[in-house]
Amino acid sequence: MGVTHHGRTERLDLADPTLRDWTCTVLAADAEQGIVLDRSAFYPGGGGQPPDHGVLLWQGVQTRITGTRKGDDLWLIPAEGDPLPPVGTQVAGAVEDTRRTLLMRTHSGLHVLCGVVFRDFGALVTGGNMEPGEARMDFNLPEVPADFKARLEELVNSEVGADRQVVTRVLGRDEALALPDIIRTQSNLIPADEQEIRIVDIVGLDVQADGGTHVASTVQIGKLQVVKVESKGKANRRVRVRLI
Repeated sequence: MGVTHHGRTERLDLADPTLRDWTCTVLAADAEQGIVLDRSAFYPGGGGQPPDHGVLLWQGVQTRITGTRKGDDLWLIPAEGDPLPPVGTQVAGAVEDTRRTLLMRTHSGLHVLCGVVFRDFGALVTGGNMEPGEARMDFNLPEVPADFKARLEELVNSEVGADRQVVTRVLGRDEALALPDIIRTQSNLIPADEQEIRIVDIVGLDVQADGGTHVASTVQIGKLQVVKVESKGKANRRVRVRLI
C-alpha cells in the first residue's frame, strides 16, 4: 500500500484524515472485484485498523461501500445488491464520519498506550486489533506489577490530557529505520520493498512507523478505560481498552 497512491488511486485519507467528502472519477467497476476510483478518502484497512464505510453518490443513485480489497489496485466493495457506477462516471464520495472518527480516536489511543508501556515497562507489542471505540493490544511483558491495570490507566490518561500533538511525516526507508526504537512490534512488519515509510509522532511520547489515520492531538482521544489485563502465555499480556 502506497503512502500517496495505491495503484491508480490517490490516497486522500492519508493526505488529510479529516476529509469526509470529495469528488472523483470511476476508473473500474466490476461485479466481483468492486470499484476503483482515481481519488479516495476511504481508509482501506491495515495495521489493525478496519476499513471505512461510506457511500458513492452519482446521478441520483447511492452505492454503499462496506469494505475494500487490496491488490495492484484499491477496490472498494459495494453493499450486496447496490448498483455499480459506470466507468468514467464522476461521483461524490463520503466517508461515514462517526465510524472514522471513533477509529481515529481509538488508533491514537493505542499509540499512547503503546508509548506508555514501552517507556515505563519496556515492553514491545506482539499483536493488536481495534474496532470503533474499543481495542486490544498484546505486549511481551513477563512481569506484571500487582497494580498494573489501575496504574496503566492513570498513566495513559495523563498523557491523553497532556494535549500532545500527533504529527505524521513520510521518510525514506533508511532515514526512517535510523530513528531510535521506530519499530514497536516484536517483529518488524515493514515490507522489505517499502521505500517510503510513514511516521506517526505523538510528540514527546511515542514515535513509530504506522499507516493509519489519527487525531491531531491527544486530547481529541477523550479518555481511555483499561477494561481488562489478561495473560495469553508465559510472557504475553493482553490489554483491553475502550473509549469512555
